[in-house]
Amino acid sequence: MPNVKTAISLQESLFDRVKELARDLEVPRSRVFVLALEEFIRRHENRNLLARINAAYEETPASEGKRLRQMRRSHRRIVEGEW
Repeated sequence: MPNVKTAISLQESLFDRVKELARDLEVPRSRVFVLALEEFIRRHENRNLLARINAAYEETPASEGKRLRQMRRSHRRIVEGEW
């Protein structure tokens, strides 16, 4: 997959932290940005998935409500534990 170059504006203090992290990890600064974006996107996708799961549970018959609410809490703990 081809790479795309882009320019971004950052506060100097954040840029300094990125430089320090890149030095500690012994990777290029661009790799730190890529890792951060991948993590941000993954979290966003997980939140969307959780919202869809919750919406599906809300559409279930009332007779299954209590059991499904327990399952929803369990799923939420699992997904939120990753963030």
